[in-house]
Amino acid sequence: MSQNFLSNLNNNMNNVYKYQEQLSSLKQVSRPSDDPLKVSKIMDLKNEIKQNKQYKNTINDAIDFTNVQDSALANATNSLQLIHTLTQQAANGTYNTQDRQAIKTEIQNEVETMMDSLNTNFGGRYVFAGQNSTTKPFTVNKDYGAFSLEYNGSKTGNDNLSKEIARGVSVELKTDGSGLFNLKDGTGNIGDLFNDIFTALDSDNVGDLGNLLGRIESQIDNTVNKRTDIGAIQNRLTAALNRNDSEYLNLETSLSTNQDIDLAETYMNYTMEMTAYQASLSMGTKILQTNIMDYVR
Repeated sequence: MSQNFLSNLNNNMNNVYKYQEQLSSLKQVSRPSDDPLKVSKIMDLKNEIKQNKQYKNTINDAIDFTNVQDSALANATNSLQLIHTLTQQAANGTYNTQDRQAIKTEIQNEVETMMDSLNTNFGGRYVFAGQNSTTKPFTVNKDYGAFSLEYNGSKTGNDNLSKEIARGVSVELKTDGSGLFNLKDGTGNIGDLFNDIFTALDSDNVGDLGNLLGRIESQIDNTVNKRTDIGAIQNRLTAALNRNDSEYLNLETSLSTNQDIDLAETYMNYTMEMTAYQASLSMGTKILQTNIMDYVR
């Protein structure tokens, strides 16, 4: 009877300790030995949540990156539109040489402004430098009176940056600035266009200025198309961010189901086990009340 009593008392004490520990930690398990399968599942869920947060940081960084790109292209588009307006004014036969030189100076300043926009830096990375994100992509050369633009970013073919936004899912950020104004192959690029505009202004060639308007419009369309591509990437990233948030919620819910206790139920179980433990102690005083002194008497 004593052996059975001590065994049952020990079991009741362990049950009380189990629920007492759950109430103090608010967790169903505290060590692998409590439930190896559940602990393994909890660890997997925590790793999934950690990876989910890393993907979210990547997505947010990519969204900010594309926002900066869109802003830069918006400024470049405004500059091109202003250059188009100024060229159209210079093509007017009523303007004299002095007027066209003033327009040339204004266009040169606007070209510099546009290049500053395209050389935008985000977090230490140039947004249109391709893989060479630490190299300033666009430079203006005015050697011997000739005007030209040079692209200093990477020119290896596909120079876009790839970002992994989910397991097995990647998105390419349009960072290849060479294709923006056909600067990679050097044929018909925007540098040649500006040089032709300045040459026509210096020679007061109204006919050439009028013909150049179509080429400026083509560059505007090219910039707008680039913005459209970046906008599509932004939409994809926004959708990925929404999926990421939904996945995070599901993972947290699953983790809570496997890890956290039901406070009311656990407290009720603790109360029942404590009652059983106290009853065992009470019964023990009756079962073990006879001792050696009783027999000595």
